Amino acid sequence: MAGEISREQTTSSLPLDGRVAIVTGTSGGIGRAIAIHLRSLGAKLVLSYSSNSTPVDLLTSELNSSANPHPLAIAVRADVSDPDQVKLLFDRAEQEFGSVHILVNCAGVIDPKYPTLANTTVEDWDKTFNVNTKGAFLCCREATNRLVRGGGGRIILISTSVVGANLPGYAAYAASKAAVETMTKIVAKELKGSGITANCVAPGPVATEFFFAGKTEEIIKRLVDACPLSRLGEPKDITQIVGFLASDAGEWINGQIVRVNGGFVV
Repeated sequence: MAGEISREQTTSSLPLDGRVAIVTGTSGGIGRAIAIHLRSLGAKLVLSYSSNSTPVDLLTSELNSSANPHPLAIAVRADVSDPDQVKLLFDRAEQEFGSVHILVNCAGVIDPKYPTLANTTVEDWDKTFNVNTKGAFLCCREATNRLVRGGGGRIILISTSVVGANLPGYAAYAASKAAVETMTKIVAKELKGSGITANCVAPGPVATEFFFAGKTEEIIKRLVDACPLSRLGEPKDITQIVGFLASDAGEWINGQIVRVNGGFVV
C-alpha cells in the first residue's frame, strides 16, 4: 500500500501529468530529445514523423515500455506541409488521448549545401519554406483551433538563432524561420483570452545529425569558437527550456523568441 501511494504521489507531482503533447520532427536529434523529456514530465505523446518510421517506432516502444497497460505514446506519419495530414495528426491525437494541450513543432529542413542566395535554386527555396514555414503555419493554425482553452494550452515552435546571426549560406533557412518568429508573436496576441501561450525556442548550434550535415571540421570548429562557452549545444540544453515553457511555470512567457545558444548570438 505504501508503495502504491508513493507511486501515485510521484506521478501526480509531474508537471505535465494528464496533458497531451503533439511533437513533430521526432525521427532524431532535438525532436526526439524533446519527446523523451516531455514524457519524463508526465505528458502523453503523439510523435509525428514524415518519412523513416523506424526511429520513431523504436522511440514509441521505448516510451511505452512501462507497466502501464494503456499507451503513453503513439506514432503518426504526417507531412506538416500538407493541411489534410496535419488535421489528421490532431484527429488521431484526440481519438487516442482526448483533448490536446501542447504542440511542439520541431519538423524542419535545411539545405546541406549551404548555398549563397545567388546559388539557391527555386526548388530548394520552396522545399525549405514548405516544411519550415508552411508546416509551422499549418500546425500552429490547427493548434489555435483545437488546443485546450482556459489554461495549459501551449504552442512552442522551434526556430533558430541563425535568424540573428546572418551567416552566409543560410539565406533560405534563416528567412523561413524569421517568418515563423514573426507569426508566433502575432498569434500570441490573437489568442488573447484563450489561456494558450505561443513562443519560439531558437537553438544555436546543437550537436545533432541535422547540424553536422554538410559541414567540414573547420566550419564546426569556427562555430564552436564563436560560442563564449566553447562548445556545441546538446539536445538537453534545448529540451529543458521546452519543458519549462510547456509547464505551468512558463505561463507568463508569451509571444517570445527564446534564443538558447550559449551566447553564440546575443
